Amino acid sequence: MSKNWLRQRRRDHYYKMAKEQGYRSRAAYKLMQIDRKFHIFRKGDVVVELGAAPGGWSQVAVKAIGPEGMLIGVDLQKIEPLEGATFIKGDFTKPYVVEKIKELIGDRKVSVVISDMSPNISGAYSTDHARSIYLAELALRFAVENLKKGGVFLVKIFEGDMLGDYVKEAKKHFAMVKLHSPKASRSSSSEIYLIAKGFKGRGDESDAPQ
Repeated sequence: MSKNWLRQRRRDHYYKMAKEQGYRSRAAYKLMQIDRKFHIFRKGDVVVELGAAPGGWSQVAVKAIGPEGMLIGVDLQKIEPLEGATFIKGDFTKPYVVEKIKELIGDRKVSVVISDMSPNISGAYSTDHARSIYLAELALRFAVENLKKGGVFLVKIFEGDMLGDYVKEAKKHFAMVKLHSPKASRSSSSEIYLIAKGFKGRGDESDAPQ
């Protein structure tokens, strides 16, 4: 990390707020702003968070879904415990992790899948964009395979020439798909969030209300 980057972060409004208000990352405010606009969460929701470390988004989601809800966060890194959340250290693309998630959920169904995953930044924009799309594709696949009908999907992506095709793919599975950049995103960032609501369901899924 460069000294300049550290200085900029210390001056950052949302970074300071996160420190003062006890959030684990400034990204918490992005999720708050997205939820305020698009109503991602409801009380009692079952939420799966992909790439959950360090837990800033988890803090926001746990508060939004309340004690009757359930949040399961997955990350390759260990995450410090958080009341109201269950964290799994592992790769969400691996069958054993998916089985663990299903075991924790039991008879309930996944209402929301969220992902704030970012690739390791190389500095080469086209490479970073492609890596971001790859992670977003994995997250979308997980959502399609695990969400209940009518469910919600939220994912971070870096803007670029592959974004259009990704949006088209998401629209195949969701009734509403929007792109949004919350105020808490840095002006220099190329990140954007895709919000997808009204999961259309899988071929093996009943049309009965859930």
